[in-house]
Amino acid sequence: MTADWLTVHEGSAPLVIGLPHTGTDIPPEIKARMTSPWLARKDADWWVDRLYDFAVDLGATLVRTSVSRSVIDVNRDPSGVSLYPGLTTTGLCPTETFDGEPLYLAGQEPDAAEIAWRRETWFDPYHAALRAQIDRLRRQGPVVLYDAHSIRSVMPRLFDGELPQFNIGDNDGATCAPELTQGVEAACAVSGSSLVVNGRFKGGWTTRHYGRPTEGVHAIQMELADRGYILDPAGPVSPDNWPSPYEPERAATMRGHLRRVLDACIAFAETAR
Repeated sequence: MTADWLTVHEGSAPLVIGLPHTGTDIPPEIKARMTSPWLARKDADWWVDRLYDFAVDLGATLVRTSVSRSVIDVNRDPSGVSLYPGLTTTGLCPTETFDGEPLYLAGQEPDAAEIAWRRETWFDPYHAALRAQIDRLRRQGPVVLYDAHSIRSVMPRLFDGELPQFNIGDNDGATCAPELTQGVEAACAVSGSSLVVNGRFKGGWTTRHYGRPTEGVHAIQMELADRGYILDPAGPVSPDNWPSPYEPERAATMRGHLRRVLDACIAFAETAR
C-alpha cells in the first residue's frame, strides 16, 4: 500500500515498525517560508528506513511517512502537550531545530489554522494507517509496535554528554509487558554497547498512545545514537558534514544487532499468543 508520501508494507509477523521521522519531503509552499531547507531536514532520523529495511524479510509490517518532521511531527501529542515537561523538545509543527535555530522566516510560522490543516493532511492519515495495521495483526493475537528512531549522539540542548547507543522506552513500564522490554534490553546488551531503559527518551506520543499491554498491544521505542551506523560528527554540524552518507559496510554491524532486537520482539508476541 503506497501513497505519494505514505508507504505501508504489510507483513504477517506480529510486529509493526513505525518510521515517523525518516522523511525529508517539504512542500514548496512551506519550504519558501523557511530559513533553510538544510535546517528543516537536519533533525531527520537519517537513513533509519534503510537501516531497518531487512525487517521485511522477518515478516514485519512497516509504516513510513516521507514528509519531514519539520512540516509536521507525527510523533507528538496533537493537542500540543509536551511529552517531557520541563525539558527542551519540539512541537507538533516545530518552529525551531533541536539546536534552537529558527525554522521559519520572521512572521512566517504556521498559525493554528495551518497546523490543523497539516494535522488533517498528514498526521491523521499516518496514524489511521498505523492503527489499521495494528488492528489487522491484533486479530491474530498480541502484537508489538516498535517505533524506530535515531538522533545525533551529542545534543547539548537536549541532554548532557553523549547519549547511550541504545535508548529503549516504554514510558516507565506503561506501554508494554516487562518481558518485552527485558527481551529487547538483553538483545541490545549482546552488542557490548551502552544502553539505557527509560532514560532521556521514554517513548514518544506513538508509543504512549498505542501501548495497551492489557489489550494485547505492546509498544516500545528505540532511539539509536547515530554513531552506531553512520559517521557522527563530534562537534557542530553544517551542510559540509551533515547528514553523513549511509555506508552499508559501516551499518552492517548495527543491522545485525537490530535483527536480534526485532527477533526478540517477534518471539515475545508469538509466545504471548
